[in-house]
Amino acid sequence: MTLIQPPMMVNGGIHPARTMRMMIRDLSRGSQGVTEYNDLKVTQQVTPTSGVQISDGSAVVRGAAWGQGSYTQYNVGTALLSIAPTGATGRTDLVVLRVEDPEYEGTLDPTADDIGFFTVVSNVSATATAPPAGMTAVALARITLPPNTATVTDAMITDLRVIANPRRDRQLYTSFPGDPLSHLTAQDNAWHNWPAAARWSIAVPPWAVSVKIITTIAGLRLDSSNVYAHMQNVFGTVQGQDTSVDDDQGNGIRRNTVVLADSLGIPAAMRGTTQSLYLQTYMSKSESGNLGVDSATSLIADVEFTEGVV
Repeated sequence: MTLIQPPMMVNGGIHPARTMRMMIRDLSRGSQGVTEYNDLKVTQQVTPTSGVQISDGSAVVRGAAWGQGSYTQYNVGTALLSIAPTGATGRTDLVVLRVEDPEYEGTLDPTADDIGFFTVVSNVSATATAPPAGMTAVALARITLPPNTATVTDAMITDLRVIANPRRDRQLYTSFPGDPLSHLTAQDNAWHNWPAAARWSIAVPPWAVSVKIITTIAGLRLDSSNVYAHMQNVFGTVQGQDTSVDDDQGNGIRRNTVVLADSLGIPAAMRGTTQSLYLQTYMSKSESGNLGVDSATSLIADVEFTEGVV
């Protein structure tokens, strides 16, 4: 294929629509899907009936043909979409946002017809997650209808939305305990909010649905005897997994590096708030050694939030 002329943007040039669509494709990095976490969500209607409602929002719809480019489509307000009732046999439908561009498919007239619209792809596989091949559309939801059903409820709706280009926010947080030595000597089969220096206040983006946390304790001090302990991240009200500190080196003072890694879901109540990230440590009675942090210890928290649909 030869180069499409003129390039965007050339003063005085006449640009075919495809040039703009290819620019949308390039800017969206070839991805398609909804724009933000709460866009175009499909739910039951306020009073459940034979249809669904689709919230406002926007999406990028990638053309099914190479060189077609991508389309942007916006919905302002709540759109209603009818779902046909079932008879003696159940059925699975897809709710999609479709673009039917007559340059590539169909006979719609852009000057008179809506070429971007919500529609139902009926009688698909029970596990379908994408529109049929060759259709320029993005899937929003799958509706699983039992036999003899004319009313759609949320329990029948599976959210299939993906975000075209999810937002991410990654920050590093550090802390240095310093002197004097902070000693944890209670071998009591109990959890302790320790070390105290491992505590940070972190703003949670309103769009975040998950967070990856990697906390590193470099130069963790062990002394007096063997040590057996567990450590974990705690973010707001969400606890991470246990990481063991299992050391059998006896009485001498030694240093270890411990890494705690978690991938956690963000509860809705935590989004858009400031939450504490801290460590807690469990000291087992099975060993009598101690833990400590001091001026030879560094604490590093690597925190990355990721957007997802809700």
